[in-house]
Amino acid sequence: MFRHTTRVLATAVVTALATTAVPAATAAAATPSASGTSDPFYTYDGGKALSSYAPGAVLKKRTLQYHIVGLPTPVKAVQLLYRTNDAQGRPAANVTTVVRSITGDGSKAVSYQSFYDSLNPQDGPSRAIAGDVTLGGVIANAENLFLVPLLAKGYNVVISDTEGQTADFAAGPEYATNTLDSIRAATDPETGTGMDGDTKVGLMGYSGGAIATNWAAALAPKYAPDVNRRLVGFAEGGLLVDPAHNLKYVNGAVVWSGVIPMAIIGVARSYGIDLKQYLNSYGLQVYSALEHGSLLNALGHYPGLTWKELAKPQYANPNSATEFLEAVNKINLGSAATPTVPGFIAQGNGGVVEGTFGNPPGIGTGDGVMVAGDVRALARQYCATGNDSIAFHQYNLLSHVPVAAAWAPGAIGWLDDRFAGRKAPSDCGHIPSGNSLAPEQPTPVS
Repeated sequence: MFRHTTRVLATAVVTALATTAVPAATAAAATPSASGTSDPFYTYDGGKALSSYAPGAVLKKRTLQYHIVGLPTPVKAVQLLYRTNDAQGRPAANVTTVVRSITGDGSKAVSYQSFYDSLNPQDGPSRAIAGDVTLGGVIANAENLFLVPLLAKGYNVVISDTEGQTADFAAGPEYATNTLDSIRAATDPETGTGMDGDTKVGLMGYSGGAIATNWAAALAPKYAPDVNRRLVGFAEGGLLVDPAHNLKYVNGAVVWSGVIPMAIIGVARSYGIDLKQYLNSYGLQVYSALEHGSLLNALGHYPGLTWKELAKPQYANPNSATEFLEAVNKINLGSAATPTVPGFIAQGNGGVVEGTFGNPPGIGTGDGVMVAGDVRALARQYCATGNDSIAFHQYNLLSHVPVAAAWAPGAIGWLDDRFAGRKAPSDCGHIPSGNSLAPEQPTPVS
């Protein structure tokens, strides 16, 4: 059974991630839809001010059939509109989906964070589940197979739209609040999901989903202590730690350089920055093309792209774009708190396979998009700051896509053990050294 599950997961993950790594011809021709929605469920229209509700409060509820690429299945899903906070700490409404296991009793749940990475809220997993079909939503649809083993094991699965309703791509702190308040909403006994305040929860996510997973684990003790006490652990792979390092690592890459404009648009949007002040005419052109795009609109479409090609000459060094740099430092996990629950972290280091040949001084190599030295440094930092329950594995010959398939079965098995109450393994003391995760310092405008 385990071998069969492993094969299913491997196939699902490779299929899903391969669609992001090698864009299809249809992606090139697609025109990203504008943000916003015609579905009234996503809009808070109550008489009370949104700020009057506590984070995690349920604002709306609906039950619908679970859809895969627009086709309804017999599986039922509960969707909740709930109160949360955005990256700037402002009250916001977001949507999460709960899928109940037919074999479970509601005592355990996995909060699964999707890697739907997009600048278009229409690509969120809740919309794919509701039956919407978009190009960027292909990723969330492909992840459906990821959920089958969890449901079969008796876990209820909670799937938040981690980027929020404005698709604040890469804004880790907002990913965290959306995730933690999603768990609060899903385990509110009044929602009828079969869960309550005693339901144990595990966090799981890869790549973009790892951003939400790690930030949620890091912020939970302070932001959501009620959730933190019920967390059994966090399992993640392919993690973004220090975005300033990643921008330099993928600079000029064949496939992954497309995340440069995506990241700077997402960060600017999240923190209300006028990014256009730093961009040249070509940068503005790329900005316009990707403002509401997804990974499928970005990856492979800008081979060899660099920050310098997008920026005005005086901002050739991204550290000279002061407002942008300040925002990037806010989403550096190295400056966030240490999680208090056990963690399982996996990372690849064979990025040349996916066309990333960079090896910048002080940054080094990675899996094609994520920096291996940053992930090692973060794991070591956690060990050194009181969390000795960190399991870590680096796949030296594998890149971002295949590591997902290698990581997933182990992540589920690791979560199984945490729910069973078994002692978490530790690799503390055996993790190789990594990079400095100190905040980036500004440089003068040239």
